[in-house]
Amino acid sequence: MARFVRLISSLAVIAASATSATSAIAADLPAAPAYKAPPVENLWNPWMIRVRALGVVTRDSGYVHQVPGSGLSTSDTVVPELDISYFFTPNIAAELILGVTRNHVTGTDAIAGLDVGKAWLLPPTLTLQYHFTNFGAFKPYVGAGVNYTWFFDQSAAGAATGVGVTRSRLHDTAAPVVQFGFDYMIDRHWGWNVDVKKVWLRPDWSGTLNGVTPISGKVNLDPWLIGTGITYKF
Repeated sequence: MARFVRLISSLAVIAASATSATSAIAADLPAAPAYKAPPVENLWNPWMIRVRALGVVTRDSGYVHQVPGSGLSTSDTVVPELDISYFFTPNIAAELILGVTRNHVTGTDAIAGLDVGKAWLLPPTLTLQYHFTNFGAFKPYVGAGVNYTWFFDQSAAGAATGVGVTRSRLHDTAAPVVQFGFDYMIDRHWGWNVDVKKVWLRPDWSGTLNGVTPISGKVNLDPWLIGTGITYKF
């Protein structure tokens, strides 16, 4: 029995010594750093789209070469329009606008009352913009660029009867553009946009009168493109 007690006492001494040694070694080791979650990154996306209602307000000017004192008038329209913007930096962006509109040309002055014809226009416009970013949610911008207009599905008013303008063709052309506008951002993604562009668009025009006489001229469309709609920033 005494031998058993001495064995237990020896084991207790050894265990105590081991515990003390372990504690001493642990005290000498550097403390493990506290865990910190990685910061949440606010990733910047360069893409923005807008959907707008666009008013196309033309200059109502032009002429027919063969008729002195003649004038040409073009119709105004309101159409839906989509634009896509890519931001190279928070301040510099490129914008491409896409949409189609229909145009109706009639005569004025010396040829008042003459119905020339109608045409559809596809006028993609590319601008380079500078966006001001120091006004909080209000983000104005200015830009300049180029427009190229394709005319398609053209029809002459007198094609069916053979009287009046029996062939009418507006010729595709390029034009310079300037713009200004603003986005008012409601939150990080959604906003409201107002945009105004001026396009110096003056296509040549050719046609046939009464199915026989060739005529030609120029239509000074020079439209204001006035739009408002919804902005979405990715």
